[in-house]
Amino acid sequence: MIDVGAIEQEMLAQPQADCPVTHRFGPGIYIREVFLPRGAYVIGHLHTTAHVNIMLTGVLGLMNDNGTETILRAPQTFVAPPGRKVAYIYEDVIWQNVHATDVTDVEKLEEMFLDKSAVFLDHISRSTRPVSNTSEDVEDYYDAIAEFGFDPLTVRLISEDETDQVPFPPGDYKVMVGASVIEGRGLFATGDIAANELIAVGRIDGKRTPAGRYTNHSKTPNAEMVRADDGDIYLFSLRPIRGCRGGQLGEEITVDYRQALAVTLGGS
Repeated sequence: MIDVGAIEQEMLAQPQADCPVTHRFGPGIYIREVFLPRGAYVIGHLHTTAHVNIMLTGVLGLMNDNGTETILRAPQTFVAPPGRKVAYIYEDVIWQNVHATDVTDVEKLEEMFLDKSAVFLDHISRSTRPVSNTSEDVEDYYDAIAEFGFDPLTVRLISEDETDQVPFPPGDYKVMVGASVIEGRGLFATGDIAANELIAVGRIDGKRTPAGRYTNHSKTPNAEMVRADDGDIYLFSLRPIRGCRGGQLGEEITVDYRQALAVTLGGS
């Protein structure tokens, strides 16, 4: 029997490969799509339910419990039982896990369908993501909201107002909400985002999506808010933003609240 925990611990000690993840939502369906680069050894989280797997591209060698290898070649579709996979990627793979659900909150989806090991969670707790000087960001945050006549308590009450929040609509997303070293919760890239790429809608019919609710402030933002002709507000990248590497979230997505508030309050 393969000791998956020991393999995972050893793999996490090595340099991690870029494995961008895209989240695709439709009516009653969630498709979690990951790109696995050629030459990478990969180990998946434990899936807690049986679900459809779609291998769109590539070739990989799946490690079996008895130490043998099963070669999988795209394209193919099959139902996998609960469990986890260990594989070597011979040719670039695009792999999709398909789940029946109306939930669009990726954090909740991961709680529903994935059981992340203690080894992985310990690794994440000891890891740090590159961020800008957060003390300067916080100081600039206070200056930014003061310029618009707001105080921190008022901003927090507005931010936490659940009557002003809606889920992401159906579509494709390369982001999810996670713990932020800037402030509480933040919006993070899971897939690689190009410069000037649409990240997500931030406000629909006057209500905030997770992109409008959780995108934190920075003096050196990597994204900005843009108002469409219909009044909805969209979040666009200002530069390339890196997605997941080795299962760990990518860069935190940030905006300058001066620019965001000007768009929201001024309508431009």
